[in-house]
Amino acid sequence: MSERNRLLQAIAAIIEDYQAGILATPTPAHVERWINQFPQAVQQPILAEMEHVLGKTYFSKARVRKFIKSLIHHHGWTGGDDAAFWQQINFLDLQPRGDSQRELLSLFDENLQKELGLSIAQCGQGNKFIYLDDGLFSGGRIGTDLKNWITNVAPANAELFIALIAIHTQGHYFTEKSLREANVQSGKNLTIKWGRLISIEDGLFAVDASDVLRPTGPGNDPAIAAYVTSLGKEQKWRTGTNVGPLQFFSSHQGRHLLEQEFLRAGVAVRAMCPNFNAYQRPLGNTTMRTIGFGTMFATYRNCPNNAPLVLWASDPWYPLLRRVTN
Repeated sequence: MSERNRLLQAIAAIIEDYQAGILATPTPAHVERWINQFPQAVQQPILAEMEHVLGKTYFSKARVRKFIKSLIHHHGWTGGDDAAFWQQINFLDLQPRGDSQRELLSLFDENLQKELGLSIAQCGQGNKFIYLDDGLFSGGRIGTDLKNWITNVAPANAELFIALIAIHTQGHYFTEKSLREANVQSGKNLTIKWGRLISIEDGLFAVDASDVLRPTGPGNDPAIAAYVTSLGKEQKWRTGTNVGPLQFFSSHQGRHLLEQEFLRAGVAVRAMCPNFNAYQRPLGNTTMRTIGFGTMFATYRNCPNNAPLVLWASDPWYPLLRRVTN
């Protein structure tokens, strides 16, 4: 078997359960159709780096189950008496659009019964509440959901637990600040505790040691230069060879390759997909005037629009992880 074919098979295997039951099961042919949109000279190097990155950043259903199991037995929250803790918990379902929270709650219920013989329906006996979701990116959705709940619904005294597979550090900072302010302004007394499996560094002041795509410059592509100019703001380019604290990238060279090729192709994708709004940046959705959010985190149930366009954009681009929208 050639190395290219091995990589196609390996990537297809990593994302095998993506949108299972909704989209066709990813195959090596699916991965090949995606990679063939890039210049021939960089196709195999991109595949090699993507095998490494997705092995760390893609959360299959099995990996999400492991996260939930660890959460059920999280000693820092339960104090070792898991059943007593969860019996007190009220499970929040606040998202007005999408199914991510409901799907995670269903999976949590299934695992709670398996681990402790409890169902969510048997819980809710105290003033403890949990908000469960897969990821925090900019924090806008979680912040809005929970600020409204704190202001309008939460009891005067309660504990709020926020459990996520992944947080992005910048969004977490602003969301935590916003929730503290909402707590004070509401006149309530809520204790807020966060739980996450991984913290993805994407801070404004940590560009050189980040875990997301942060290119070292625009390169020599005139289309990229024109797009950067259109942003009307000086960009913060990464310097040095750091691959980030979570080591999502195999090397500086592998990281640099993805950053430059995904940026170049992302600018082209924006040009060929006229329905994108201004916030759909080449490296992922963000309201900030940058080239994109840059996350590589995705789960079996969806790819965030904060990820590079080349991963999820479609028609006429062919996506690796097609987004299913609300």
